[in-house]
Amino acid sequence: MARGTLPVYRWHLAPDGLATRRQLRAAGLRPGGQDVAAQLERPRRRRGPLVAYLYSVDLAKPVGPMTDRRRAALVKANAARRRCPACSRDAGYVIPVSLGMCVPCHDRSEQRAT
Repeated sequence: MARGTLPVYRWHLAPDGLATRRQLRAAGLRPGGQDVAAQLERPRRRRGPLVAYLYSVDLAKPVGPMTDRRRAALVKANAARRRCPACSRDAGYVIPVSLGMCVPCHDRSEQRAT
């Protein structure tokens, strides 16, 4: 079954040689600039099908090695996700995007609003 120009496969029925980004990453590979080869659809009751893109394993390239600079950049990015913009403290967890601040600051701001 094809929609548009991409072949569409049902969940668990994709042919060998195609993989999602997560499956490629688990194998130490990355798409490497290739175009999407197919789509994978998982039916859902309320919000329509869940879609995942499939890439050719043969065209995938190996993931680059973790360098010291890349590791430092990841540490810095993860630290920024933990810092509360309201109180500037490390929350000890990743700040939820839905709140935009740590839970204590969010609770204080809700108390002031009521």
